[in-house]
Amino acid sequence: MKRSFYIHSLGCPKNSVDSQSMAELLIKQGYSVANSQQEAGIIIVNTCGFIQPARQEALNLLKEIMRQKKASQKVIAAGCLTQREAEMVKREVPGLNALIGTRRWMDILAVVRQLDMATAQPLTRIADGKLEMEEEHIIRASNLGGYAYLKIADGCDRGCSFCAIPLIKGPQVSRDIADILRDVHFLQEKGVQELILIAQDVTAYGRDVGMSGSLPALLEQIVKIATAVPWIRLLYTYPGEISQHLIALMAANPQILPYLDIPLQHASPRILKRMHRPTGVEKIIAFIQDIREQIPHLAIRSTFIVGFPGETEQDFELLLDFIRSMRFDRVGIFPYSHEPGTVAFQYADDISPQEKEERVQRLAELQEEISEQKNREYVGKELDVIVDGVGDGISVCRSYRDAPEVDGLVMVQGELEIGKITAVEVTAALVHDLVAVRSR
Repeated sequence: MKRSFYIHSLGCPKNSVDSQSMAELLIKQGYSVANSQQEAGIIIVNTCGFIQPARQEALNLLKEIMRQKKASQKVIAAGCLTQREAEMVKREVPGLNALIGTRRWMDILAVVRQLDMATAQPLTRIADGKLEMEEEHIIRASNLGGYAYLKIADGCDRGCSFCAIPLIKGPQVSRDIADILRDVHFLQEKGVQELILIAQDVTAYGRDVGMSGSLPALLEQIVKIATAVPWIRLLYTYPGEISQHLIALMAANPQILPYLDIPLQHASPRILKRMHRPTGVEKIIAFIQDIREQIPHLAIRSTFIVGFPGETEQDFELLLDFIRSMRFDRVGIFPYSHEPGTVAFQYADDISPQEKEERVQRLAELQEEISEQKNREYVGKELDVIVDGVGDGISVCRSYRDAPEVDGLVMVQGELEIGKITAVEVTAALVHDLVAVRSR
């Protein structure tokens, strides 16, 4: 009889997709999903290795699992941390049965089979070069209630000086359109109401195979076949790569949510240059103004790094002024993390942790004011929301302005049907969230 497995998935939604894909492979071969780690014969930790706090979280979890595991249980470390620092993981967490890198997650079945044959030495599947894209009818999607993440590409070619993703994932590899559309069919049949297309940069989809600007073409095909999926969301888009074709498609098609996540990272041209990011801030401002005119209800999320090496108070003030004038709906703020292997690691990390945190707080306080002001504009209005969970007489929902896990919530009185899109009337605004009642 085949054993059961349990997966801990750490990090970003792209990791969730890989975790679900590993689960699909195992389930198809007769392995079952355990209700808890304690009940599982095989424990898999799909790690994040992007920045030091994420690496430490993964190591702590692995060490705790090794302390608690039964003699009969097998433990597998997978994902970004093992891809990036396999030898360190072996050293820090002795006794692991196997390690699988993020570019070889599809080896999970072969590894588990070998472990079932009582292989004595730890198995290691770490690949260099490009991510393998062997499909074999693997669903590259993570279905979580009413919404699902669908990966359209992996890896990254951008080369931002602060980012370790190319080191971990390798260069971009786009999935074949036919395989993506097959997954769209699958998810639609499962009743998914919100389809979230993800990649390190969705706007670069197809570029690695000579199909520049192919995201709108892909979306047109998805919209054509996914007639029963009301919401389609894009994560993440690169500044300067959002084409007029894409904007026109979003403006004309209500299925494609008026929501863009555009990680801008900074607003000082000097710091952007050191980051190896686009430095044309005035062009970015003009673009955002233009797209807001074309899509009046557009919600924009962005992320910013503070405390980058060499960031002066003047640079930071430029960032504050930019945030103040652009009035983004959502903003993610991160203190710079000095990552070995990146280009920026050669720069002196000359901003103290205390100063980084102080700047994070200043920027957060400014954005909280903007967020609350923008939320107040919705009081008394009707919004469609998707229901993610219920409990104690309250439904936890999201509007089109809210991507899962990173943005705000809409708290609705009463317990609505999970996974369904429902019309509500907003009654109150909080800093990040809205309060509503079901529309009558």
